[in-house]
Amino acid sequence: MPEFEELNLSPEARAIVEWKGGPGGMALVCGRRVEAEIAERLRNARAEELFPGAKSPAGALAGLWLLWSGWDEAHSVAQELPTAEGSYWHGIVHRQEPDDWNSGYWFRQVGRHGIFPAVARGAAQLAASHPRAEPLETKDWDPERFIRYCARARALPGSETEQYALAVQQLEWNLLFAWCARPGGRA
Repeated sequence: MPEFEELNLSPEARAIVEWKGGPGGMALVCGRRVEAEIAERLRNARAEELFPGAKSPAGALAGLWLLWSGWDEAHSVAQELPTAEGSYWHGIVHRQEPDDWNSGYWFRQVGRHGIFPAVARGAAQLAASHPRAEPLETKDWDPERFIRYCARARALPGSETEQYALAVQQLEWNLLFAWCARPGGRA
């Protein structure tokens, strides 16, 4: 998770992120459903109240839904957000669906996002702790390349390639969530 001290999270947003120690990581494929208590809390919250003064409160809300496996809800929020962040969350949702073509479409709408350099650096660092994973070119972050990588990883359940893909996906979530929740959006 990003360092909370640097983020514009309300006490309720912090409580949702930290509820029961967090969700334990996102899957490469949507499957489990958001827990009822989290769903209720998110439905009753306004993005601007959860993330006061944030660059993209709705983007951060889409991220929270996604973190807690609320794919339909994350999709709805992202679809209504006409920004690069909305398209980015939308691309992640479809990557996890999995609908690789649709995911690629939404990532092409993003263009070059400000978190790409940090994702590339972080993915390269994570590769060192997954030496048996299939290699992923990380010099310049390419979300469409990562879509294809995740497709291969889904076909190798329990493999180090899958574990690496999961780790990179969580890094990507952390960076995009921080971008949305911070004032000015710097990750």
